[in-house]
Amino acid sequence: MTETKTAETCDSVNLEIIRGGIRSIQAEMEALIERTAMSPFIREKKDFYTAVFDASGIMAVCSNNPIFGDLVGPVARDFPLETMREGDLYWYNDCYGSMGAVSHSNDQVFLAPVFLGERRVGFVMSWAHFADIGGLRPGSISPDTTDIFQEGIIVPPMKLATGGVYNDAALTMFYRNSRYPASARGDTRALIASVELGVTRMRELASRFGPACLGDALEQLVFRTRAVVQKCLRDVFPVGTCRFVDRIDGDGHGSGTLRLVFEMTRTEDDHFIIDATATDDQSVGPVNFLMNRDVPGMALGLYFLGGNPDHVMNAGAPRSLDEVRLREGSLLQPRFPAPLGMRGLTMMRTLSALNGLLSVAGSPAPAAHSSYVVVLLRGHVGERHFLMSDGIGVGYGARAYGDGPDGVYFVAQENYPVEFLELEYPVILREYGLNRDSGGPGRWRGGCGIIREFEILADEAILAIRLDGVHNPPWGADGGMSAGPGRVVVNPGTPRERHLKPLSDGNRLVKGDILRIETGGGGGRGHPFDRPPASVLADVLGGMVSTAAAENIYGVVIADRTVDMEATAALRKNRYETKDFHRGSYAHVLD
Repeated sequence: MTETKTAETCDSVNLEIIRGGIRSIQAEMEALIERTAMSPFIREKKDFYTAVFDASGIMAVCSNNPIFGDLVGPVARDFPLETMREGDLYWYNDCYGSMGAVSHSNDQVFLAPVFLGERRVGFVMSWAHFADIGGLRPGSISPDTTDIFQEGIIVPPMKLATGGVYNDAALTMFYRNSRYPASARGDTRALIASVELGVTRMRELASRFGPACLGDALEQLVFRTRAVVQKCLRDVFPVGTCRFVDRIDGDGHGSGTLRLVFEMTRTEDDHFIIDATATDDQSVGPVNFLMNRDVPGMALGLYFLGGNPDHVMNAGAPRSLDEVRLREGSLLQPRFPAPLGMRGLTMMRTLSALNGLLSVAGSPAPAAHSSYVVVLLRGHVGERHFLMSDGIGVGYGARAYGDGPDGVYFVAQENYPVEFLELEYPVILREYGLNRDSGGPGRWRGGCGIIREFEILADEAILAIRLDGVHNPPWGADGGMSAGPGRVVVNPGTPRERHLKPLSDGNRLVKGDILRIETGGGGGRGHPFDRPPASVLADVLGGMVSTAAAENIYGVVIADRTVDMEATAALRKNRYETKDFHRGSYAHVLD
């Protein structure tokens, strides 16, 4: 597999300066969004992304987000690049119209071309999750939806500004469709300001180095990323086909388990093909993931380039794959107007399945992670209505060199601080910590999930919950065990205790109710008996593993906060000989 490249006009020194420059532009755009956005999901949770593109719309640098696709293409289809002028701004959230570049309607994309004089030298983009854009329920996403029209207003790729003159009527219509128009207005201003900043910085960069040098540098960066990822693919995947199957629990509408099937084929002439056509059919409920064909390459690129400061994530990663095959009507390529609002559940399982492909091929990829948990608490206190839209972190899979991270939301996003929750919403947080025993046991332990226990202060509230991995917990690798599941309980330990369906809406809560949410962990790696007793003791003392699990699963006997080494050696020896490995609710599911 080869690719030719034009003669370089940007030398190696300027290339590295430009690489740092565009990475700085992208980060500065993100910082502006964080400091000026109105809604908590953007400001506090940091659910936003930015990217820089070359003059033809090829992504040159982006956030470390594996769900990006071709973001300029949907605009260029209706607004040819040669017709664009300085001061133009484009906007969309149309999932089907963008072929999955946006994968649920809450995410808004703002994109602008950058000109130096009359010459187009690039594009910049800002994207963020808006709290409410209309639809069936406050928050616009709900397990109850059955088509995308119930998930809020759909904005096709459109020109929002022409030569700096804005289409205020379009924005007015958009705000009118939100239950929280002030928040939508503030977030829109933040993203537009971020784009304008990016335009200014890119123009400065083009002015300093010249359009030809800048254009060549961006081309080299994409070429370099592609070459590195291609080499990694050749190093990992043998000639032939590797296959991995993962599962989500269901769609909340009675579907039962839904399978995600991925195959990676390396041909004799070094072509790489991802095939997901055997994935189950699309769902009635909103767990469908309209996966852009760039996603598998972005995810694999993030794995291969992670921690490497010499390279940036860009379109070179998906270009390392020669073909991505999807089946229309499947869970990963649903037909319009299938609902997509809870697609994050399937998206996260997709990323785990791609790690599974790497593991099957022999790469020490991380074990599976849980899907971050989504909570939507809607209600009122007196005449004041509120929407607590929260995403709660989970455990990530153990790595080949260390334990999985605990309590991760998604990539660089964050869990809400306690102080913010209690100041902003009618709740008291009674408990916030790691979910003991949720991390998959192994030589390297999977990360633990989180416990949040709320006391409801609102007169009345309706809860929607999205939690997966109860029946199909995240798998372990290389002899590691799968993670512990999460659960949602109201009034635990009282006569009024009730367990909520993990994918459900319409759950009624009243003042004084206690809502306990326990999220799942990540899969373990390596056999639990190979974990040093000192590490197991540290886990017990740190609240990640119970004393009972230390003995029953890890074979480590702990008494008076110390390890009984003699009893531990005898217990492990006996269980190795009898093959009596207590697994409790865990299972090793990586085949």
